[in-house]
Amino acid sequence: MNSAKPFWEKPLSSLDRGEWEALCDGCGRCCLHKLEDEDTGELFPTNVACKLLDRRMGQCTDYPNRKKLVSDCVKLDPHKLDELEWLPATCAYRLRYEGKPLFDWHYLISGSRETVHEAGQSTRGWTISEVDAGDLEWHLVDKPL
Repeated sequence: MNSAKPFWEKPLSSLDRGEWEALCDGCGRCCLHKLEDEDTGELFPTNVACKLLDRRMGQCTDYPNRKKLVSDCVKLDPHKLDELEWLPATCAYRLRYEGKPLFDWHYLISGSRETVHEAGQSTRGWTISEVDAGDLEWHLVDKPL
């Protein structure tokens, strides 16, 4: 009988690169622009997605080159997750950092890449590309980060 924990329940620091990358649920919400109040530092979500985001699938269209193409794209680092308050509360990286389990709609639990979309947790159906958006102030949304 194998009683080993699945990799997504292990400490983040013990994951190899493949396991780390596999934690991403494909929601795409980390690729949405946020506005920051200069006085308070409070972040406000928008429905504007990075130009590289495939908003239907919730994945980067050029992941290997994203840092070259989008200068402010943040590489998630397992040792710096405490600095990433802009990650959605449902993000697998954030959940695991906080010692919480993944949601039932996460594909590692459900077995399907579609459940994140079916649960309404992705960018599918309500976002716009930054190429078409214009001023971010016109795209604030009443959705949690």
